[in-house]
Amino acid sequence: MTVRNAAIKVTAITASLAMLGAMAACGNKKEAAVNADGKPIVSVLVVKNTNQAKLADQQWAKDLEADCDCDIEWKEVTDDQWGQQKNPTLASKKIADVSIRAFTPTDTAQYSHLFEDLSQNMDKLSNVKAFFKEKPEAQKLTTDPEGHMYVIASSRGKAYAGSGQHLMINKSWLDKLGLDVPTTWDEFENVLKAFKTQDPNGNGKDDEIPFNIRKLDTGGFGWYSPMLLMNSTGIVTGFNKGPTQQGYYVKNGKVASYLISDEFKSVIKYYNKLISEGLIPADWSTKDADPYYAEQVSGNTGAIFGWSLADFGDYADQYESIPVPSAPGVSADDTVWDLSTNEYENNKLAISASAPNKEAAYKVANLLYSEKYSVQQFGGSFGDTVTDDGNHTYTFDAKKIDQLTNDNQFPGLADRLAGWIPDEVTIKGDDNADDIKKVNDPLEEQRSHADPVKDYIPDYVTPSADDNTTLSNLNTPIMNYVIPQIATWMSDGGVDDGWDSYVQQVKSLGVDQGVEIWQKWYDEYTK
Repeated sequence: MTVRNAAIKVTAITASLAMLGAMAACGNKKEAAVNADGKPIVSVLVVKNTNQAKLADQQWAKDLEADCDCDIEWKEVTDDQWGQQKNPTLASKKIADVSIRAFTPTDTAQYSHLFEDLSQNMDKLSNVKAFFKEKPEAQKLTTDPEGHMYVIASSRGKAYAGSGQHLMINKSWLDKLGLDVPTTWDEFENVLKAFKTQDPNGNGKDDEIPFNIRKLDTGGFGWYSPMLLMNSTGIVTGFNKGPTQQGYYVKNGKVASYLISDEFKSVIKYYNKLISEGLIPADWSTKDADPYYAEQVSGNTGAIFGWSLADFGDYADQYESIPVPSAPGVSADDTVWDLSTNEYENNKLAISASAPNKEAAYKVANLLYSEKYSVQQFGGSFGDTVTDDGNHTYTFDAKKIDQLTNDNQFPGLADRLAGWIPDEVTIKGDDNADDIKKVNDPLEEQRSHADPVKDYIPDYVTPSADDNTTLSNLNTPIMNYVIPQIATWMSDGGVDDGWDSYVQQVKSLGVDQGVEIWQKWYDEYTK
């Protein structure tokens, strides 16, 4: 190691320890439980997006502090920072008084002694009680098998009830070439060939990208994964979150792993065909996110898996969402779509069991789950980017919000809110909700082909801490083996020759034990 590299390493370690020390101080305020005015101090950790403004500067956050009659000390970290800090923070046993989007039910199950069991104090959380009454799904997401509630779920409203995963295609290109929307894999392949060879963008260059896919990640199959094509085979995915990301699924109440299924093999072979024909970029498996997303807004892309038409920037009006084409031998009625939902997140608000001012911490939590502060967390402060029109109706200044977002100054938490948007609330100008509805609607028929419990492991199914540890220990080597192998097969072929030994290896790594664990907990929650 060079002197320079050693110095850099020491500096990085020192900085990390300093940040961790600051967080520990933030979470352990017994020596400074009140400020100079005698008001209780509440430390609030928020894991925020990089495009969001400083919370302490936002009017709604100042109003929250006034309504609480407390001194809120905001601690803000990004996802990348928290990824480095979370495990050391838990190991230190010193967490913030209130944490927002920092800890999952898995974390709180493993370190339950660090967190308040909120189920014992629901009388202090009247807004959360109202949330659970209107949205029983949220209560299920919050409650473990023993009835504990360590981290409260959130909801950004019924407008986001659909999947955030969509197959979108350039409808302008289809129309120009006189092509119908493809409904089968063969039709989809033929459309992609036309996109490649018939210059649909009309610039005379061979620069079209017929179908662009994201690279795979050993962490699992997540947002916009190429493996959304599993739905073409009749296997339902849930790639927003949950066990499907690790290859587990359920069909008619029986849990299995699609990693060793014939359906998975057929998807791999189909991708190899498309890649070998030049219909998917050859560098798909190594391309980083920035160049991938840049290609989406270039006007040269035919189809992608993504969030909404806004993914295409200035070319959004050329695209539309379509049902996923059926695999060979699978009828339209048996073709399904991802049953994830964008409405709920299960990792929103937790309170430290050692918070020195618990009454104030509970008051902050309850205020955050009020309509007043939920709406402002979602879109920004009243009188700035949000207008309160009365009668549970609000108007977002979409133009101002877009500008602030582009300047990395979004005035709230957006989907990271620790709160809920009741069904009676109407929000005008929420472009994201409008966009998501537009792309969800064409997929609702396919979503209806699957039972949301018999054919999908509900998001509220949560294994015990011990079983989660076992699953983690199983899934890591499994995915470390599976992902590079299938990426090679997708690009270079060879799945037929290597399939049997692949299945044997995945089984030797314990996939059947993982299936047994998920079956046990699926039955526990659903039977």
